[in-house]
Amino acid sequence: MAETRRYGAVLRAWFRETLPAAGNARRLGVLTLIQSLGLGVFLTSSAVFFTRTIGIPAQRVGLALSVAGLCGLLCTVPIGRLADRLGAGRVLTANFLLAAVGFTAYCLVDGFAAFLAVACAIAVLETSAGALQASLTDALVGEAERVRVSAQMRSLFNLGFLGGAALAGAAIAAGTSTALYATVLANAALQLVSVAVLLGMRLPAGAGPRAIAAAPAAEAPGGVLRSAALRDVRYVVVALVCGALELYHPLLTVGLPLWIVTATDAPALLVSGLLILDTVLVLLFQVTVSKGARTPAGAARMLRWAGWALGASCLVFAVSGGHGALLDSAALLGGALVLVLGELYQASASWGLSFGLAPAGRQGEYQAVFSLGRGFQQFAGPWLMTSLVVGAAGTGWLVLAALFALLGLAAPPLVRGLEKARARTEPAPA
Repeated sequence: MAETRRYGAVLRAWFRETLPAAGNARRLGVLTLIQSLGLGVFLTSSAVFFTRTIGIPAQRVGLALSVAGLCGLLCTVPIGRLADRLGAGRVLTANFLLAAVGFTAYCLVDGFAAFLAVACAIAVLETSAGALQASLTDALVGEAERVRVSAQMRSLFNLGFLGGAALAGAAIAAGTSTALYATVLANAALQLVSVAVLLGMRLPAGAGPRAIAAAPAAEAPGGVLRSAALRDVRYVVVALVCGALELYHPLLTVGLPLWIVTATDAPALLVSGLLILDTVLVLLFQVTVSKGARTPAGAARMLRWAGWALGASCLVFAVSGGHGALLDSAALLGGALVLVLGELYQASASWGLSFGLAPAGRQGEYQAVFSLGRGFQQFAGPWLMTSLVVGAAGTGWLVLAALFALLGLAAPPLVRGLEKARARTEPAPA
């Protein structure tokens, strides 16, 4: 009985830590759950939907999605600047409304040209949504809570994504076009639900009674298409370093599965097992780990730890090939545990740096620029992992380990240099 009470107390403490506080923070959490549920449903079933239901050949699907990803990267910064002029909530509301139209349009596609057009539009909306939500989080919860709330939202995102993936799995198992069309339309409907949640959010006390969706932020100079943040070279370098450390994502979803099935004696079932383990551990510990990243200096140190942890995980993975199912599985499990530690550090550091290093009133633009680093790993990561992990085997793991460690070591001096440069150029307070 005492043991049960102790476990119950631990569970209640975790819920208090992970569940956002009542008000706008909790509404942001609900928004994250809705969006991640839709993303889980769509991403899990989209490949089957595109190839079997719409009838687009797999190679052309890959080409279209690569072109769409490039479109998303090119449009993210202008959309971020637009959010600084009109308000992140207003632009995000339009984003979700257009996404509902876009996902519905997938059900009307009957050829490659139409598929490419819809995919590009969806990619622009999805790529910019992350920066818009980050800017909105800063406006709603303020400097003191924005890193913590971002960590809570990441935990909730994993929870929603798992639920969405399970629903998509049921649709795929049904094997009918109707079930797959239903997954796409469900995601479109969830975009409209997100709009309703957004319209219920309000600015903090003292900032005015109007809905956040209609509240403009400070206007950035130079027009929507000219970005001062892109000319802030030190900030861009920090963003690229942070984004390059996010290569753990294609490592986990592309490199490691290929390594398991081609170079180890571990069962193929371990591929999904490690992904589930990673998702659950992030859900449990992201909020706790994020406490050390609430200042740029703390976030920079955490980014260094992320590089070391990710590098160490690669060294563990390197010894997992050809030693029998039991030993290989044990090495893969150990490497995955170290990798998730680096993932937790990197995600926490990215919030502390992207928020803390952005000038006041320019969160939309600077968050968009920071997301370009993430776009780098999305674009180059799958190719890099297949080249190093599969093509170069043990040597590839060593190269990855060195890359992660060097990126982590570079982070603190880069951040210190950026802060010193800002101190020299910004006017002293009256």
